[in-house]
Amino acid sequence: MLPTNLHAERQCMQFIQLKRRELLALLSGAAAACPFGVHAQQLLPLIGFMSGRSEKDSEPHTAGFLRGLSEGGYIPGQNIRIEYRWADGHYERLPELAAELVGMRPAALVAAGGEPSALAAKSATSTIPIVFVIGGDPVKTGLTASLNRPNTNATGISFVTAQLGGKRVNLIAELVPNAATVALLVNPNMSETDTHVESVRTGADTLHRRLLVLRASTRTELQPSFDLMSKEAVGALVVQNDPFFDSQRDRLIALAAQHALPAIYHIREYPAAGGLMSYGASLLDAYRQIGTITGRILKGEPPQEIPVLQPTQFELVINSKAARLLHLTVPPQMLAIADEVIE
Repeated sequence: MLPTNLHAERQCMQFIQLKRRELLALLSGAAAACPFGVHAQQLLPLIGFMSGRSEKDSEPHTAGFLRGLSEGGYIPGQNIRIEYRWADGHYERLPELAAELVGMRPAALVAAGGEPSALAAKSATSTIPIVFVIGGDPVKTGLTASLNRPNTNATGISFVTAQLGGKRVNLIAELVPNAATVALLVNPNMSETDTHVESVRTGADTLHRRLLVLRASTRTELQPSFDLMSKEAVGALVVQNDPFFDSQRDRLIALAAQHALPAIYHIREYPAAGGLMSYGASLLDAYRQIGTITGRILKGEPPQEIPVLQPTQFELVINSKAARLLHLTVPPQMLAIADEVIE
């Protein structure tokens, strides 16, 4: 029965006020325990991160990017937030992904995974700062006006790996001296493909080796390419540096093993996963550096004035177990100059 006298009414009101204070205290405590709620998260500076590669393939490199950010004092969930978008090797998706991220008005847009990602980002915005990691020449592709002073909204890391094709031919030929025919696997959709072919052809001609150029831009085209290599008695393979190929790394390594074909790649991740050898700059360190550059931009430094960085050291990595499975003996002089030998 409801209270009817004044004393009972006052007791009821006091009880309600007490419960109200307890509820407010509870809500206040919850807010204090979770200072970065949904609304607070939305107020943090946003970094858009897009890549032509896959999320799984990029895990160690994304960790390098986050380490570079942390070196500048930026931690996701604390003072920044990141939105990731992955093309999984399907370059045609990149313009849509770039437009989606630009629509979120990020403080910076990171375009990883090579030229297709960087060019899609550049087409989507001329004002939002872009930080790229590419294998070719950013001036030649129109991303920057120069290396020392980009003079555009884009800067980042350039591997210049297309010019390393000749060096890779020399290395694989040294390991497989009887390979009269060397194959080069390229992705025709990459802007630097012609430069890479020219570099490898020059190296092959110098060594008096026949060069067979094969093109693949989809997973279904990989098997026929390797079948043709067997038919043409290819003795060694050079794989172009390409985000699509990186997304198919395990498949490429398996096909090379299936056809007993010695192959050289551009980054350490291939021999680390069972491939024969690689020669190129450290991709992990490059991602750390683009994290550092992104942090500088968040602090107010304009991308127009941040020089495009280039690697100064290159690493030769050899998987000795893969060499033994291919019945190859790694020359002592090659072992001596190798930066890492994976047992």
